[in-house]
Amino acid sequence: AMAGIGALSGNKPDNTAFTQQRLPAWQPLLSAGTALPLFFCAGLACLAVGLGLHFSSDTIRELELDYTGAPGSGHNCSRCANASLAGAGGCTCSLRFELPERFPGPVCLYYQLSNYYQNHRRYSVSRDDRQLSGDASGLSNPATECSPFRTDPRGIPIAPCGAIANSLFNDTFALYHLANGTFYPVPLDNRGISWWTDSNIKFSNPELINGSLETAFKGTTKPPNWPHAAYMLDMGNLNNTGFINEDFIVWMRTAALPTFRKLYRRVHEGNFSSGLPQGTYRLDITYNYPVLSFQGTKKVIFSTVSWMGGKNPFLGIVYLIFGSACILTGFVMLAVHIKFQKQNQMDVE
Repeated sequence: AMAGIGALSGNKPDNTAFTQQRLPAWQPLLSAGTALPLFFCAGLACLAVGLGLHFSSDTIRELELDYTGAPGSGHNCSRCANASLAGAGGCTCSLRFELPERFPGPVCLYYQLSNYYQNHRRYSVSRDDRQLSGDASGLSNPATECSPFRTDPRGIPIAPCGAIANSLFNDTFALYHLANGTFYPVPLDNRGISWWTDSNIKFSNPELINGSLETAFKGTTKPPNWPHAAYMLDMGNLNNTGFINEDFIVWMRTAALPTFRKLYRRVHEGNFSSGLPQGTYRLDITYNYPVLSFQGTKKVIFSTVSWMGGKNPFLGIVYLIFGSACILTGFVMLAVHIKFQKQNQMDVE
């Protein structure tokens, strides 16, 4: 028995303030005088933020143009949709539209796809981040998650590998503005359309060999659906080709919902640096991307931006609902407090 007591005493923690939990502590006691102002202040703050977000979102101007071209729709792109569905890409079509009011710059051009599940489990992991970061071992031996787009039938590694890269969106757009009876091109800027962390940290080309990017990709082949290899994505700009092509980087950031939009270009150069004036425009489309096979749709969206970014009414509504709930809860608690306070006074009397 004495040996057992000795063993227990040897395991006793040190007699310090920390081990014996004697450190000074503060435990808030929420009374009506502290809880009620907290609810009302939080509610008013959320209402103020919500109203700001709501009115800011309402000031954003958007114009949506559907160019899916479903059969029988009479759409200008219907013939291209049918050709693309049959596997013959490269068809061109045009959309002529009116801009009802001036869109202040910078104006963003998005493409939107629907019924497209980039959040599918197998699809979202079908990539090799090691390869996309420029690691040479990723080029020669892509990750198994890329299958069945890991190697071609000859066993040559695919770069970039995976289903996400293989399904790269490849429709192209050219915008023209009608002035004095002539359509003049509107410059579209593709710089800075991707996240800074993606284009500067996550994505990088393999090390150049003899100053050539083509040589760096030697021993690899292109994805099956691509017309050209990765190093030919933008031959006119070495800072925007290969894995650091911004259109490619934007596509590789998968969407969480089946209807999503991705930034394609910005309009903020030349005579259109202050925005798009009211008037007639023509959008020339190179229709390469088939969507009718999975009942999808395609849209082009012109949108202005504000301090909060693009149009997003949901965020303002959430803040307004939460702020209203806080204030309503505060009034309920205030009524309960007054009721029981009067009851306690009557009991005392």
